[in-house]
Amino acid sequence: MSGTGPRGHLAVIDMQRVFAEPDSPWATPRFGEAADGVRRLLPAFAERVTFTRFLAPAEPAGAWRAYYEQWPFALRPPHDRLWELVDELAPHARYFVDAHTFGKWTPDLAERVGPGGHLVLAGVSTDCCVLSTALAAADAGVEVRVVADACAGADDASHAKALQLMDLYRPLIRVVTVAEVLTGTK
Repeated sequence: MSGTGPRGHLAVIDMQRVFAEPDSPWATPRFGEAADGVRRLLPAFAERVTFTRFLAPAEPAGAWRAYYEQWPFALRPPHDRLWELVDELAPHARYFVDAHTFGKWTPDLAERVGPGGHLVLAGVSTDCCVLSTALAAADAGVEVRVVADACAGADDASHAKALQLMDLYRPLIRVVTVAEVLTGTK
């Protein structure tokens, strides 16, 4: 690791109230543990951090119509409190990428990372939005590191399965820990 911190750009995926609040249908049980990992990573990346938010579209189209029939509570406007970043992380969010899709590898995030860049992923849910973002970024030729202890899944088993699946994509995607990122060992 150089004096400028770990290599790459940190994308903090969907650390929003909808996944944090225990009474939410999309509550992520280990959200607090993931948030702890994110907080440890933030100072090391300084300005090289992008926060993402999952937002419902105004009008779901295609297969998303069936998805929102299953989750009608989520059809809320972008300014709804449910879509806000959690209070502890919101002050650190200078750059945002909002998307109506699970994957957050959008042109905006790609531009922030840069061609042939290095992307470090943290956030929720490991088995949904983190996984979708990692695969798309890897397909675009970006080296991806998924920080296992700064992510949380819908449940422990789904989290573990998603990490195992992503680890099959080595060397394009590597599963690492906060400590490994901060010490530059992976």
